[in-house]
Amino acid sequence: MTEQSRGGTPPEAQQVDWHTMTQAEVEQALSTQAKGLSTAEAAQRLTQYGPNRLAVAKKRSAWMRLLMQFHNILLYVMMGSAVITAFLGHWVDTGVLMTAVIINAILGFIQEGKAESALDAIRGMLSPHAIVVRDGRAQEIDAANLVPGDVVQLVSGDRVPADLRLIQVKELRVEEAVLTGESLPVEKGTEAVAADAPLGDRHGMAYSGTVVVFGQATGVVVHTGARTELGKINQMLSGIEHMQTPLLRQVDSFARLLALVILGLSAATFVLGVWLRGHPPSEMFMMVVALAASAIPEGLPAIMTVTLALGVQRMARRHAIVRRLPAVETLGSVTVVCSDKTGTLTRNEMTVQRVVCAGHAFNVGGVGYAPVGDVSIDGRIIDVAHYPALALAVRTGVLCNDARLRVEDDLWRVEGDPTEGALLVLGGKTGFTQEAGELAWPRIDSIPFESEHRFMATYHRDADGAPWIFVKGAPEVVLGMCARQLNHDGEHPLDVDYWRRMATDTAAQGLRLLALACKREAPADERLRFGDVAEGYTLLALVGIIDPPREEAIAAVGECHHAGIRVKMITGDHVETARAIGAQLAIGVGKPAMTGAEVSLISDADLRRVVMEVDVFARASPEHKLRLVQALQDDGQVVAMTGDGVNDAPALKRADVGVAMGMKGTEAAKEASDVVLANDNFATIAAAVREGRVVYDNLKKFILFMLPTNGGEALVVIAAILFELALPLTAAQVLWINLATSSTLGLALAFEPAEQGIMRRRPRPPGEPLLSGFFVWRVLMVSVLMMTGALGLFLWEMQQGSSVETARTMAVNAVVMAEMFYLFNSRFILAPVTSWRGLFGNRYVLWAVGVTVLLQLAFTHTAVMHGIFESTHLTLLEWFKVLGAGLLVFLVAELEKFVIRRTPLASRVAQA
Repeated sequence: MTEQSRGGTPPEAQQVDWHTMTQAEVEQALSTQAKGLSTAEAAQRLTQYGPNRLAVAKKRSAWMRLLMQFHNILLYVMMGSAVITAFLGHWVDTGVLMTAVIINAILGFIQEGKAESALDAIRGMLSPHAIVVRDGRAQEIDAANLVPGDVVQLVSGDRVPADLRLIQVKELRVEEAVLTGESLPVEKGTEAVAADAPLGDRHGMAYSGTVVVFGQATGVVVHTGARTELGKINQMLSGIEHMQTPLLRQVDSFARLLALVILGLSAATFVLGVWLRGHPPSEMFMMVVALAASAIPEGLPAIMTVTLALGVQRMARRHAIVRRLPAVETLGSVTVVCSDKTGTLTRNEMTVQRVVCAGHAFNVGGVGYAPVGDVSIDGRIIDVAHYPALALAVRTGVLCNDARLRVEDDLWRVEGDPTEGALLVLGGKTGFTQEAGELAWPRIDSIPFESEHRFMATYHRDADGAPWIFVKGAPEVVLGMCARQLNHDGEHPLDVDYWRRMATDTAAQGLRLLALACKREAPADERLRFGDVAEGYTLLALVGIIDPPREEAIAAVGECHHAGIRVKMITGDHVETARAIGAQLAIGVGKPAMTGAEVSLISDADLRRVVMEVDVFARASPEHKLRLVQALQDDGQVVAMTGDGVNDAPALKRADVGVAMGMKGTEAAKEASDVVLANDNFATIAAAVREGRVVYDNLKKFILFMLPTNGGEALVVIAAILFELALPLTAAQVLWINLATSSTLGLALAFEPAEQGIMRRRPRPPGEPLLSGFFVWRVLMVSVLMMTGALGLFLWEMQQGSSVETARTMAVNAVVMAEMFYLFNSRFILAPVTSWRGLFGNRYVLWAVGVTVLLQLAFTHTAVMHGIFESTHLTLLEWFKVLGAGLLVFLVAELEKFVIRRTPLASRVAQA
């Protein structure tokens, strides 16, 4: 044992590129050998390095987390409203507001707890057990007791328990998608690779949390616990705070500004009334309370929650499950979508698209595992039976195959290697099924695929008893076996340069290549050996295979582009494959692709510039994905990130909206995300963006409806104080308007359908305030109109000698009638509502108006309401006057829209 292993800096704690080292160098550095460590040495190292577990971050107590949920400006406004209503003795309103505060706090508490479980999900990926060689014998131990230098044995089905440097490999294939995003299992070996090799290209390493899907291996533990690649992701994830959503930032600013305005107006009014008008302080205090009650938008938090909740329901119907409520609207403000490739933009079903055979390049139609599609040349569909060389190549691919193609409930799936499954699907499309082939051409012997020789061979006899040996494998390997090629007119000498050119051309399209060859000869003793596949074969075809893009994803990417949203592909796959899929999806066309290695070499400042110029990023590690998301956010973008693996979790958590795959996504990815796609389909993201824009539109419409209502009431009170008039609205009447009418009417706007052209707008600027200059104008204009109608009727009735109760009842009804008419105006911010769709397109608006009419009739004509609110009966003529006040608001608002639509301002308002 070396001194290094006994003390000082542990070998595994150093910055060592284990993938660059040979077996002998690894064993020397860790003072181990094939027979493993001794029990005593393992115990000493366990004390030195600690257990093979991921660190558990210190959590805040449950009470502290609950208390912090109340630290929110919206809840402050709601609690302030509750205090005012309690002061006025309106205990029902107080109870409603405080209930909403408590519910909001509890929901936030639950969601924060779910976010913390993302770390628990990653810790749950560690293997609980491991087969380790100690004291010269294999034994099963708790994986937490593994230490650097331990020799671990792996077999098919094992989850790798720590980061290992492989020293012996037999046909090992490891599923690394959770770490690298690689769509297919990775073939492993023992060779050292370059120091700058991406994680997915370090074939001599097996990483903690990945799964062995085939073969066997032995490896030396080089990293445990937090030092593993999985541990690094855990550390990244624990150090990332959730970003506040654009809506909450806007509402926070809006609420602060509104609170300052209300306090300022209230203070100024109190001073004006007491010092300049000589009113008693107690009377002025009650007036100021009425003013504050009229100005505070009590319904905003509740309506915002309802609107977001309705968006959640609509998204759920589109297979998008929202885990954090504000994420609904954030999707609508997204400017960049960073998407994983495999299974999201693509089907995750390998498909043969091209077959180079007998001097032709055949194109194969159909996608996925369903054996449906045509074979064509230059767009002309052909009958495979007329092309014997192609038919024999298809037969070779089906027979030299260990996969199985199954169908259950009309859903086709592959058992085994996806690439082999693609060859079975090709056979099905051309009428040569595996079952029929094996019956007529029974397999006698085979040489299975191994990473060392990179081919598979099978020995068959046909229906006439003639022997055949079929081979499939890497083109460079199979070419070396062949001396001849099969053309349409028979066999000819092999044209190596031609096949190399075709291989290069096919690979340039992002297709994975397989070569197919055959020999009409039997093995020497009916047993297939490596000597039987050394030479003398006839090359049949080159097959190009790819995981094709989803048709709906192509349309969804186009829809995002029309909506002004940039779509970027960030994948762990090879750059050629990523570029080819990107071209088919119209992502990054005509632009360079960038690899993770290149991302590592540039500074953060340069990355902020480059990240908006490049749309395809390949061979990206978790660190690269996180840096790319941060660079986009630093550039002022609102970023949605999709992913399914543990490697995506840090970027998912950092993004403004993290979108995880529900079908094939890991629990770590789901827990770190805000939205989970139940169908793993990128098209669902585009639909969710549309719903998010609808939610934001409806929130803006509600605010545009609510603020003039509150503003009109406030102006009535201010005008009465300024001009020393009798108060046209009492505090109780103000609360009646706000609770019984404003919230009832405004709630209907949460159900508004999408306006036309919603996905042809550009995304709104991330820093845009909730109220633009135009919105402020609209609020002021309608507030003045409502004040004019209500105060005008009040003064008119007082001048006519009516009682103050009658005048106030007319003022209340004038405000409510104006609200009902303005509700129709608010359905469209700029478009006219004087149409069937505008007047009757939202049944909830009609119901809300109907309910409000009944409430106002009760307010005006029932004795109970007379006793509570000091209201009184109105005559038919007085009701017509109230109707006129409402029509005034409706007609002027529609006239304003008409004028603005014919000015350059219209396009800017539409974008806002």
